[in-house]
Amino acid sequence: MNGPGDLTYVYAAAPDTREVRASLKGLRGVSGAPVSLLGEPGAGPASASDPVAFVVSRVAPDEFDERTLKARFEDLEWLEGVARAHHEVVQTVARHDTVLPLRLATVYQNDDRARRALAAQRRVFAERIALLRDRSEFGVKLYLSPTGPPDPREGSAADSSLTPGKAYLRSRRAQHSAQEVRYRHAQEAADRVEALASRFSTHRVRHPTQRGALAGPEENVLNDAYLVPYDRAEEFRTALTAAVEGLDGVRVEVTGPWAPYSFATPSPPPAPEAIGETGEAGETGGTGQGRAP
Repeated sequence: MNGPGDLTYVYAAAPDTREVRASLKGLRGVSGAPVSLLGEPGAGPASASDPVAFVVSRVAPDEFDERTLKARFEDLEWLEGVARAHHEVVQTVARHDTVLPLRLATVYQNDDRARRALAAQRRVFAERIALLRDRSEFGVKLYLSPTGPPDPREGSAADSSLTPGKAYLRSRRAQHSAQEVRYRHAQEAADRVEALASRFSTHRVRHPTQRGALAGPEENVLNDAYLVPYDRAEEFRTALTAAVEGLDGVRVEVTGPWAPYSFATPSPPPAPEAIGETGEAGETGGTGQGRAP
């Protein structure tokens, strides 16, 4: 249940249209709170200029005030729950109209302060929404299969006259040669991806490659996001999925469509009234793709 001192949590900016309002009917967001639109004073749905509004819900201050947030961001279970709820709200709106995702845990003291921030940034939001209209984000990642450690027995089996040390060196050279081939394949795959994607997409963002548990046993060598018009989405997916055919040891992963998290920036700096803001929500959509993304 919401209280009079609750804070205003902002998920995204979106056109204030009947379609967007209808998409929020019955939708629950962070902490299970109902989601609604918060527009500029005097603005209404489906006006001549389709005014921009914030997609919001109310959250308790004992969870989302500035001091609490700093501690909460160390709680991965809590953070994952908030990120999933945030992403679901953004994706729901994105299925009905253009949405400009905002950063995870963008929170204002109250609706009035959120409205002031919206009014101050409206032109930037409107321009970005126009760029994103009728487009979705797709993630494209390239992975290299792992190489095992050299096995000295392979060299000695081929030539029993070799000492264990020479056999190991021979095996090591063979492993290095195989690795060079894989990296050449990876570069060729990256070139193919870029050439193919440019035919179907309008913008690209290059993200840092993933490491450790995020990449799994493979090596992530490319992590791109593309902005693709709705009517080219299937062509994009089909072309990119086939981009690594004939290249051993290279795998391509195409995810989406997602709300355009990677293309929400450049976004304006947070207004002074904003309580908290973190990095971008991703794939989870994926991305956190997702990502999203």
